[in-house]
Amino acid sequence: MQLKSLKQFARIQQTAFSLEDFDGIQHFPECGGIGIFVGTVRNHHQGKAVRALKYTAYAPVAEKMIREIEQQIQTKYQVSYVRVVHRIGELGIGETAIIAMAYAAHRREAFAACEEAVERVKHEVPVWKEEFYMDGSSQYVEGCCIRKDHGPETDYSYPTEDVHCHHHHVAHACQSPSN
Repeated sequence: MQLKSLKQFARIQQTAFSLEDFDGIQHFPECGGIGIFVGTVRNHHQGKAVRALKYTAYAPVAEKMIREIEQQIQTKYQVSYVRVVHRIGELGIGETAIIAMAYAAHRREAFAACEEAVERVKHEVPVWKEEFYMDGSSQYVEGCCIRKDHGPETDYSYPTEDVHCHHHHVAHACQSPSN
């Protein structure tokens, strides 16, 4: 099997990024499923109008941890590709804060790998979010969860109380001609 020449990029970035920054599915002919999550800044949180966010991170540790999470998930789900990029700095409404992508033979593994990658990055990696509100106040907020309905089959955990998600679920793309 020929080794793939993949893009090298930081997982913690201060500049805007997009799906085009990731390696393309054409490098993975064994894959028929793509799981994608794009988290953007929304204009409200718990009844308050949000003006902007600021993400900060301890970048050397955050970078290492994201790469380790990617490797662990790739092994766990036997997927060909898992990448997560998280933005730091000041972000306005509608800007992309995080993108996770997974390529797998089938959609189920791609979706599961993508979801776990986002959950683990949001709950394990030292990235902090400060929200700035229209009334002039601000506060640091805890990481969010996307779903609360996972059963005991998952290896990751997050609060089951009422948690408000800070990202907007943009897309799950799936190509599965063989599924």
